[in-house]
Amino acid sequence: MNEKTVYQFSVQNLNGREVDLLDYKGKVLLIVNIASECGFTPQLKELENLYQEFQGQDFEILGFPSNDFGGQEPLEGEAIREFCKMNFEISFPIFDKIRVRGTYAHPLFKFLSDKKLIGNIASTPRWNFHKYLINKHGEPADYFYPFTKPNSSRIRKRINKLLNIIDV
Repeated sequence: MNEKTVYQFSVQNLNGREVDLLDYKGKVLLIVNIASECGFTPQLKELENLYQEFQGQDFEILGFPSNDFGGQEPLEGEAIREFCKMNFEISFPIFDKIRVRGTYAHPLFKFLSDKKLIGNIASTPRWNFHKYLINKHGEPADYFYPFTKPNSSRIRKRINKLLNIIDV
């Protein structure tokens, strides 16, 4: 397997089941570290709107709760799902809470942050709602800082461009 793709990783869903990111092969992915008590938390609704806009077009959003920044994700497991569903009607996949930076970061986020592995688009999350855009081949294609809103034309144009790539 290509070591420059996210397909080499597995993650746990909120039920504790391992999910291979290879299951998302052929889809454009937006990977986001989220938190329930952050100033950027309203972006969950914008992420859901983006998810609905591109539904059925080989696009997925993967949410990863993290408590790495200011202790802004105190919830665990089912409480995270309930918060996202009740407050923002989230229908995209939310995974188990993980670390996204530092020594104990999940291997997926270590990979997404490693410039030696993936080149100049690598970026370490500096706060909640850091977004990574992954192309249909599982390769990191872009990243967006937390202050870039999910419904921004910049993100939507980049998703459209990746979705419209014709494989030869």
